[in-house]
Amino acid sequence: MAARAAVSTGAGTATATRPRARTIAADLFTLTKPKVQSLLLFTTVTTMLVAGEPSLGLILVTCLGGALSAGGAGAINHYLDRDLDAVMRRTSDRPIPSGRIPARVALAYGITLGVASVVLLATAVNPLAATLSLGGLVGYVGVYTMWLKRRTPQNIVIGGAAGAVPPLVAWAAVTGSVGAEGIYLFAVVFFWTPPHFWALSLLMKDEYARAGVPMLPVVRGEAETRWQILLYTVVLVAWTALPLFVPALGLGAVYVAAAGLLGTAFLVLAERLRRRADRPSALRTYLFSLAYLAMLFAALVIDARI
Repeated sequence: MAARAAVSTGAGTATATRPRARTIAADLFTLTKPKVQSLLLFTTVTTMLVAGEPSLGLILVTCLGGALSAGGAGAINHYLDRDLDAVMRRTSDRPIPSGRIPARVALAYGITLGVASVVLLATAVNPLAATLSLGGLVGYVGVYTMWLKRRTPQNIVIGGAAGAVPPLVAWAAVTGSVGAEGIYLFAVVFFWTPPHFWALSLLMKDEYARAGVPMLPVVRGEAETRWQILLYTVVLVAWTALPLFVPALGLGAVYVAAAGLLGTAFLVLAERLRRRADRPSALRTYLFSLAYLAMLFAALVIDARI
């Protein structure tokens, strides 16, 4: 009878341990900001296919290195922003402010992922790709999160360069250099970031104000933010039209046509947001911005293959 009770207790402990382990694994995965990563990895893959004829192995290892780097940056960001996350409804249930993951564990986890990324890319891809990826991590953590985010409403403009690094890493992985094409694609993501993020910040204005984060709609107001969204959308659309005038970039009619159609739609939404000033318009602009970047980079691949 006692033996049966001991077996029952042991089985119950094992059963209880499994859900706990799954919860920890899920929280560690959450720390890497997988939703943000998905679009970054998509731009990595598509850029590699435009840059040349990479093997499947090279694509996979480059994406793994990029995911480790972005995941490490995300985990460290969770650690540094834990005080802000605790007072914002959208983020209060994140692993650190909720108490499910200790802050020091998240920091160690993020650093470990970052180091693993550099080692993997340097040994399995090339040192340039590893250096660029490390630069993106340092830019996101050191420049954006630690320096700019709490100090200036232009935080996302300057700090957005970190999120634009994946095309540079991808180009370097395939060609061993950065090149004009890699820089061009870096700038596409760089100019795309402000209208994309500011549309989201309009939806999150009250949350940022409660946390004391000087995002543009908090500091300059919603009207100014909507104008800035339109302005940067114009700059983005103009930049994507550059291959019409610089044939050396090697981007053809398919890409230019897609950029024109997608850019026109983006401009229409940005202008509608400027005039209407309502949440549905901000949400539509934000969601379209995600689809815009994905479809634009998909058009790059179609153009290159044709």
